[in-house]
Amino acid sequence: MKARGAVLSRRNVHSATISEWGTLKAGDRVEIIKHAHVIAAGEVEEVSQSGNVLWLVPANPSEKELFLKSDGVEIRRT
Repeated sequence: MKARGAVLSRRNVHSATISEWGTLKAGDRVEIIKHAHVIAAGEVEEVSQSGNVLWLVPANPSEKELFLKSDGVEIRRT
């Protein structure tokens, strides 16, 4: 049986926000968070070379969405 602390720390790492968007890859499943609320979720389609722009294919069928780091959104892997 694993120690409770080890399990909790792994969960925290998994749900931590991504500060360097450039580390994300196409196909990564993420949530977009603004003011502590999930505003979108889906798969990363592309990230700009600067790591400041992300295109997301939403989980719900609709058009791709564009998110800018300068808009104050955060990203976390799901």
